[in-house]
Amino acid sequence: MSDTIYRPKLAITTGDINGIGLETIIKVLSDESITEHFTPVIYGSPKTVSYHKNIVKNVTLRYTTISDGSQIRPGRINVVNCWDEVAPIRLGQITEEGGKYAYISLDRAIQDLKEGHVDALVTAPIHKKSMQLAGFEYSGHTDYLKARFNVPHAIMIMMDEYMKVASLTGHIPLKAVSSSLTKELLLQILQTLYNTLRIDFDIDKPTISVLGLNPHAGEDGLLGTEENDFIKPAIIELKKKGLLVYGPFPADSYFGNFTQKKYHLTVGMYHDQVLIPFKTLAFHRGVQFTAGLPIVRTSPDHGPGFDIAGKNVADPTSMRHAMFAAVDAFRNRKAYHENRSNPKPPKEALEKALHAQLPPQPELDDEADDSQNPDASVLPEE
Repeated sequence: MSDTIYRPKLAITTGDINGIGLETIIKVLSDESITEHFTPVIYGSPKTVSYHKNIVKNVTLRYTTISDGSQIRPGRINVVNCWDEVAPIRLGQITEEGGKYAYISLDRAIQDLKEGHVDALVTAPIHKKSMQLAGFEYSGHTDYLKARFNVPHAIMIMMDEYMKVASLTGHIPLKAVSSSLTKELLLQILQTLYNTLRIDFDIDKPTISVLGLNPHAGEDGLLGTEENDFIKPAIIELKKKGLLVYGPFPADSYFGNFTQKKYHLTVGMYHDQVLIPFKTLAFHRGVQFTAGLPIVRTSPDHGPGFDIAGKNVADPTSMRHAMFAAVDAFRNRKAYHENRSNPKPPKEALEKALHAQLPPQPELDDEADDSQNPDASVLPEE
């Protein structure tokens, strides 16, 4: 890789220290070529990292310990010392300490993101009960990030190399889904997702499919009216704005027919509607991406894995994909904004500049056929 290519600084949180997060992080970062692609910055402590390194046997992990993001050394693995004490680790158990140190790790990473010391965020898995015991008042990473960055929507996209899915509602009870859905919500979130596909995934004309809420997408009102009341009207309105949005599709046959392969993103109405098929098809290689944030954030698609914590059997594939997905999205977003801050000259200016470089052309009769004249100068279409 050329030295002129900027290597993003990735803030990597520890997640629950009783789980498999640090095990997967260490397995990914033990690849000595990793710093050719990005600069890893782990938010935790050297003692906690060393504890988990002893679980992952026969690996080499050389890192630099720093006290804050201003000391990051590019091209090295950095560990920000977020706590000095020896954190009590109880592998595979739900504890207040597991939530406490995950919370500290996340908070310090967000602070450095806001101050511009790091470029993107990769979060290792947390356990909701442990976080609650530690005073964490949010349902998960997504709600926390939405609050910290004060944005109207933060939407979870689950993706692998074959498909991307998102849910219009997050971690809420199933009985609350219908009352949470409105036309305005669909318009806002679908527009946010469309922008995300263009900016963070570099898709010029993204296509989005929308699933219905009810069985058979309502069966023309026989099995529910939400499709006719606000899902279809929202899709029609977005189409009039030029967005390539389609649906609503019956969810029961959608994934079985592999319809998701025809679209860049599939949007469901509630969590399990898209997460069950996604994890069935892509578990351990999928990545979570949070749309709607001013920063890039990714995460592996699995939980803290308490049942296998400490056994050195955790699969690092999803964590590796999460890190490289963050790098790709950061670069895409950076290029998108740079291209618009330095726009290309208008077509007329380009044509004038091109004509100025061309040798004089012979004058032709008004009725001459340029297509038959080998000396005719024809500017290419842009």
